[in-house]
Amino acid sequence: MPTSDAQRAAAATPRSLSGLAPFLKPYRGRIALALVFLLLAAVSTLLFPVALKLLIDQGLVAADPGERVLALREHFLALFGVGAALGVFSAARFYMVSWLGERITADLRNAVYAHVVQQSPEFFEATQTGEVLSRLTTDTTVVQTVVGSSLSMGLRNTVMGIGALIALIVTNPYVMAQVLAILVLVVLPSLYFGQRVRKLSRASQDRVADSSAIAAEVLNAIPVVQGFVQERREAARFADSTERAFETARKRTRVRSLLVAFIITATFGTLLWGLYQGTQAVLAGKISPGHLGQTVVFVIILVSSVAVLAEVYGDLLRAAGATERLMELLASRSPVAEPAAPRPLPPVAPGRGASVSMSHVTFHYPSRPKQAALADFTLQVRPGETVALVGPSGAGKSTVFQLLMRFYDTDGVHGAADAAGTRGHIEIDGVPVREVALGGLRARIGLVPQDSTVFSTSALENIRYGRPDASDDEVVAAARAAFAHEFISALPEGYATYLGERGVRLSGGQRQRIAIARAMLKNPPLLLLDEATSALDAESERMVQAALEAAMKNRTTLVIAHRLATVQRADRIVVMEQGRIVDIGTHDELVARGGLYARLAAMQFDLEPATP
Repeated sequence: MPTSDAQRAAAATPRSLSGLAPFLKPYRGRIALALVFLLLAAVSTLLFPVALKLLIDQGLVAADPGERVLALREHFLALFGVGAALGVFSAARFYMVSWLGERITADLRNAVYAHVVQQSPEFFEATQTGEVLSRLTTDTTVVQTVVGSSLSMGLRNTVMGIGALIALIVTNPYVMAQVLAILVLVVLPSLYFGQRVRKLSRASQDRVADSSAIAAEVLNAIPVVQGFVQERREAARFADSTERAFETARKRTRVRSLLVAFIITATFGTLLWGLYQGTQAVLAGKISPGHLGQTVVFVIILVSSVAVLAEVYGDLLRAAGATERLMELLASRSPVAEPAAPRPLPPVAPGRGASVSMSHVTFHYPSRPKQAALADFTLQVRPGETVALVGPSGAGKSTVFQLLMRFYDTDGVHGAADAAGTRGHIEIDGVPVREVALGGLRARIGLVPQDSTVFSTSALENIRYGRPDASDDEVVAAARAAFAHEFISALPEGYATYLGERGVRLSGGQRQRIAIARAMLKNPPLLLLDEATSALDAESERMVQAALEAAMKNRTTLVIAHRLATVQRADRIVVMEQGRIVDIGTHDELVARGGLYARLAAMQFDLEPATP
């Protein structure tokens, strides 16, 4: 069940940081070393007031001038030693915790990204890409700040605060009782403000994610935005989102400012009260001046530690919200799961192709639960056969491809289930797709989508994406087969030319030929062509169609096409409407029978539809 922003904000506590434990575990040795340096730095700080007391009582109070000079020299050297130790140990601590912060953040980003790219398309129906990017960047940066800085400061000040507290109890219990009473008055309001900071921090992170989602969506559709002259509207929409993020951040900053002001004021009040009590004790002859100096420094260390811990607590709350958002991503599970005991697919003889069986398949997209994309769909495809899927938009043609690739699983039965627990059955080469490892299943299938994807790298690497271990000669051969070699060779740096983000430096037809070459390099026994020639001009379409027809002879091919000229020579044409098969046959048979295909053919080929 979805969780609201308010519910998640209320649930985030410092305990949420326990989700980072698996990422900390591999670096136990470095964490232990950092803790050692942290303890040594804290002890060095606590030794300072002791050395100061000895300086005042033994170095300044000595009667003989000569003895006083020698004593001062020794005590100042001791103070310098304490300061040097503090500097060395603090530097070592800073390096270790900074290294841990960077390393753990990198591991966290890698883990979240690796997990997200394994999610099925259903995940991205409910989760915006911009929100995922915000979590990968903004939230991990917050975690890095805490792990690499705030957490270390918190631990160091905890050690120093406890040490100063013990020293004060031992050396001056009367002053300590009063300081503790004042500290209670500091801590209680701090906890209240911390609750508000935590909620506002989570809300602020969510608002930033909203802005990132808008930006990602619009920047990926710049031609559409500019084509409809909507630049001002989109800029205003983004500005409105960032303004909401600013307003939330302003509220968070205001609350934290009040918290800081309160803590600093209370800190100075406590310090002055302890100093006043100490001076009264010195005047009364109850303690020495050195004892007073030591007490004052211990009070400063204690109160400043509490102040820093209050500030760190706010950072921890903010990081807790960020960690919770990241753990939500890592905890998400794709509904398309790997089988517990995967079955291997049988080997395919070269040039034979794969067999496909879809029996009584019903499927609803999660975002459209009331509208069936496929309804009682049954289709058998023999090895080496070329089958075309035609029909109006929304008929369910692309859904067939989605289910064959197992991007989605078929629906459950109405109140019952078959042996596989699904409504319908899909097999590749006689093995149910649910029982095959996802990598093994998809390795047997080549897909050329309608919206061809070109990555921001070279032409050579874009084609090699189909088979990363392919040689340069094999890549060039695939490009020639897809009639892409000529235009690639004409690029400024040939196959090494950078194609830009999403292939913006290429035309639509060129991007599609890159995608076709990629599928040909993969050389799968089952080829899925989703409007593979839709973006090509007439001349390019003829060339690519000839290449595809040659490739189809050695494999099973399923073709989706609105342009019926590309499917006339298919072995069978499956006519679909509203998720169902309404007719099957060859081009001539379907035209002769009349019906939906005949009407579509009449519109495209200017034929006289047959009378049923």
